[in-house]
Amino acid sequence: MTVGVLIVDDDELIRVGLRAIIDAQPDLRVLAEAADGAEVLPLVARHRPAVVLMDVRMPGIDGIQATRRLLAASADPPRVLVVTTFANDEYVYDALRAGASGFLLKRARPAEVVEAVRVVAAGESLLFPATIRQLVGAYGGRGADRLRAARLTEREAEVLRLMAAGLSNSEIAAHLVLGGETVKTHVGNVLAKLGVRDRTQAVIAAYESGFVMPSG
Repeated sequence: MTVGVLIVDDDELIRVGLRAIIDAQPDLRVLAEAADGAEVLPLVARHRPAVVLMDVRMPGIDGIQATRRLLAASADPPRVLVVTTFANDEYVYDALRAGASGFLLKRARPAEVVEAVRVVAAGESLLFPATIRQLVGAYGGRGADRLRAARLTEREAEVLRLMAAGLSNSEIAAHLVLGGETVKTHVGNVLAKLGVRDRTQAVIAAYESGFVMPSG
């Protein structure tokens, strides 16, 4: 099954490079390109991509606003993968909080680009725990304790800590000696109770609430 991709970047050279990398794969295909966040909603409605590669810094509507609009406009929106020059950037943090499933550096190797697209297309989040800690430490304010309000069970809290450490479902299952489906259920419960879309927002909520410390 081919994964459709929308590329959104105001730099034509970046768009051309990403298209060449993605279209070289038999299971990936670029459906459309955009140079401004204002073009995202109509292009998504027309082409229905599975993944949007979204530049964060663009004139007009930037990637953060475009991500918020996209996720608010559909019950089943495509996954958003932020494309950025710098990882430790407040724009990246805001985009992740807005609902992006991960980020990709513009200097990433072709194999890393392809793997990132496949990971988010499969419904996973592209997490870099050390970078998330840095972003929360630099830009994250302490808001209301979402974890207390969520009333996670002891097992769900344990699963969230392991998610924050960057472990996949299979790694969590091995660590806790649980079945894969059981872990998947716990992860789903954590996301539902926190009211977040995916693991990235769950991990950010864990750090911002103080449940997991950025220095830890």
